[in-house]
Amino acid sequence: MAFGHATQAMREGKLDDAAACFVAIVKQQPAFAEAHFNLGLVYEEQGKYDQAILSFQKAVSIKPRLHGANLFLGIAEFRLNLLDPAAASVEKETVNYPKDAAAWMWLGVVLLAQERVEDAAEALDKAARLKPDDQDILYHRGRAHLLVSKNSYARMFKVDSKSWLVHRVLAQSDAEAERHVDAIAEYEAAIKLAPTQPGLHEELGSEYRNVNKIPEAEAAFRRELEIDPNNVLAMYKLGAIAVEKGDGAKGKELIEAAQREKTDLVHLDYNLGRAEMLLGNDAAAASHFERTVKTDPDPEVIEQAWYQLGTAYRRLHRMDEARNAMATYQQLKEEGARKAQRSLENYQAEHPNGPDSPSAPQNPN
Repeated sequence: MAFGHATQAMREGKLDDAAACFVAIVKQQPAFAEAHFNLGLVYEEQGKYDQAILSFQKAVSIKPRLHGANLFLGIAEFRLNLLDPAAASVEKETVNYPKDAAAWMWLGVVLLAQERVEDAAEALDKAARLKPDDQDILYHRGRAHLLVSKNSYARMFKVDSKSWLVHRVLAQSDAEAERHVDAIAEYEAAIKLAPTQPGLHEELGSEYRNVNKIPEAEAAFRRELEIDPNNVLAMYKLGAIAVEKGDGAKGKELIEAAQREKTDLVHLDYNLGRAEMLLGNDAAAASHFERTVKTDPDPEVIEQAWYQLGTAYRRLHRMDEARNAMATYQQLKEEGARKAQRSLENYQAEHPNGPDSPSAPQNPN
């Protein structure tokens, strides 16, 4: 009865009442592990970590495998920056309860605080396998892997700051930050050091496309295929460029060759649809665009696909469907314009002295 009353008070946030009840219980029943554990939880909630540690230690001395006791002992120790004891306590919880995702997460958190980033990443990977959609786990896991990457790159620079791999890492970092001109310079530096390294010319070509240097991009993709004839991305992007230049036959040949090796290429149906349109195969084009508007994740590509779909329907004399497709295209275009205007206004409000607008979106591959 008393234990139930104390537990209810704890659940209702009446921490002082709960603490008083649990203190009375453990005085009467000093071997009652669960009461010591709950008293520790109350103290921890109150921020009384020293007292919480004593209660949790008492609980585990009575019942070493009490679920949660070692975990919350470790959390209390962590709050007081007692990192070595915290790691030992939480690790005991993972040994006793290897399927407890929270225990693995907290082990990762403590290991991160100890700067044992690779061990932390391993623990957090285990937590993520047990609970794949937990936001806290995903956050700490991402942070751990980011630090592992940072340490790896720092080691690379230390070993050989002039390595082509270092230039590639810098180029990829610039590309992710949309500093495409800087990325091009780094890729060119990497290629100068490793001119036949597979992948470099394809990545350089992608950056040239991002700054609309199409002849340079095309040359880079062709060079990549000379080095590595099986580079699917270079083949596909070269096909997309052929379509953009109006060569439907060459574009279709290259895109379908890439598709045979990799079926989930980005904007695949859209680019195949455009190739079929150039070749006059309107029914095939319409099928590709119909799939595009249903499955492509890019709103801009979907908008353009509706326009192309309307054109294909009109050529096929499917006039009602053509009108509906064009109406959908117009609706999406107006929604996009409103969204772009709001984005511009927000950007200008946040950057009153900065550039007039954010960077323009890129064409789909």
